[in-house]
Amino acid sequence: MAKKNQRLSKRTYQSRAEDLREELVQLQLSLKHAPFKVLLIIAGPEGAGRGNLLNTLAEWLDPRGVETFSYHPPTDSERARPHQWRFWQSLPGMGRIGLYAGSWYTETLRESARGERAHDHIADEAGRIREFEHLLAEGGTLIIKVWLHLAKDAQGRRLRSFRADPATAWRVTDEDWHHHRIYDRLAETARLIRSQTNRPGARWTTIEAEDDRARDLAVGKLLLTEVHRHQRKLSRLARPKSPRTVKSLRPSGVRRLRAVNLEQELSEKDYDLLREKWLGRLSQAVRAALGKGRSIVFAFEGWDAAGKGGAIRRLTSAIDPRDYRVIPVAKPTPEEKHAHYLWRFWRDIPPNGRMVVFDRSWYGRVLVERLEGFCRNAEWRRAFGEINDFERELTDHGTIVLKYWLHVSHAEQLHRFRDRESTPHKRHKMNAEDWRNRKKRPAYEIAVGDMLALTDKPNAPWHIVPADNKRFARLEVLRTASRAIEDALEN
Repeated sequence: MAKKNQRLSKRTYQSRAEDLREELVQLQLSLKHAPFKVLLIIAGPEGAGRGNLLNTLAEWLDPRGVETFSYHPPTDSERARPHQWRFWQSLPGMGRIGLYAGSWYTETLRESARGERAHDHIADEAGRIREFEHLLAEGGTLIIKVWLHLAKDAQGRRLRSFRADPATAWRVTDEDWHHHRIYDRLAETARLIRSQTNRPGARWTTIEAEDDRARDLAVGKLLLTEVHRHQRKLSRLARPKSPRTVKSLRPSGVRRLRAVNLEQELSEKDYDLLREKWLGRLSQAVRAALGKGRSIVFAFEGWDAAGKGGAIRRLTSAIDPRDYRVIPVAKPTPEEKHAHYLWRFWRDIPPNGRMVVFDRSWYGRVLVERLEGFCRNAEWRRAFGEINDFERELTDHGTIVLKYWLHVSHAEQLHRFRDRESTPHKRHKMNAEDWRNRKKRPAYEIAVGDMLALTDKPNAPWHIVPADNKRFARLEVLRTASRAIEDALEN
């Protein structure tokens, strides 16, 4: 329960607010180049003054460093994508403060008010929220969650006072009175959600809201205190360093990779005969999935020169160009570097009935970023679980996720590198980084093995494709994709 704030006189409030406002502006100046973002989530019962509080904060803060977010019932476009998609779209930029009048809690509380959710469903929603907030917090985001407490009798007095004044009567709706009548049920739901989502990195702070002035000052001071604390915490963290040695987390993954038979052959004649069959079957499977409103996400990974581009071209040749997009994933842009590493992939998740092919993917976090020291040791280790959660969010929505690792031998890769360098129209595919990565193949092999072992899940399994023979590899992609989509539709 919130400690009841002492009522403040107008003079006392103005004096304290002036000092606090100056401190908050100075805080924003220090945030301009900070390597994190701030989410201030304001929740509470009707009449607690969320809107007035946000208006006050907007007056105190420099608008150039603040973004305000509010969530209404999901649109058709939002329903056509996984639940978290719309929240990933509305995160503030690095060094900025996001003020949330509504949040990922809003819909759960709204449904409880409509009587559509029993308490046993709250645990599922709370679990989803915990995972999302944990992902953001571990990525450096500062999450400040405030519950504005307003007792039932105080809520009733406030609603009646609003209704009695012609200038504010419009603010009180029939829904507000309904919420007042079921205050106890809503309060219990809110208590359960808060208790199950009150975790390190995303704690709830309850602030008494009966006195507007004390409420606003308390939230402003909390914002100030939490940001300063977060800045001190991050300043103590060491910068990432490239590892001197790479140790396997799961040797079974490396063994699985080394056991792949790379001597698979397929003649040009047999390829031509089988290609049309599997292109046709894939076309039917994709049309069936998209026709049923299922989305499809392909993720292609593999060694340099393993033939990812060729496999993707054959794959997409069976599909209507209006139904898919191919996303080539390169080094993150400055904007992407300032966001969570999954953010740029969430942006391109397709709606129901559409398909996306990622040419390289979110697995860069546990491959190149791990080995080149672009992230901390704890960050890439944590990424295995984060990626599994991300893919589960997709498949829980009904998205079909297909992941490919195209595997070529060391000798075949060398042959293709030399072929690219000697062929004018292929030279653009080669650069010094390719040769440098080749020298690190033993380390990359360990990282790939860990990736396969730790992220090969029933809902999103890995397909390892022997790719020394390009024809065999391309046909294998068509075969496995067709069967996987058919199985997903049957099950």
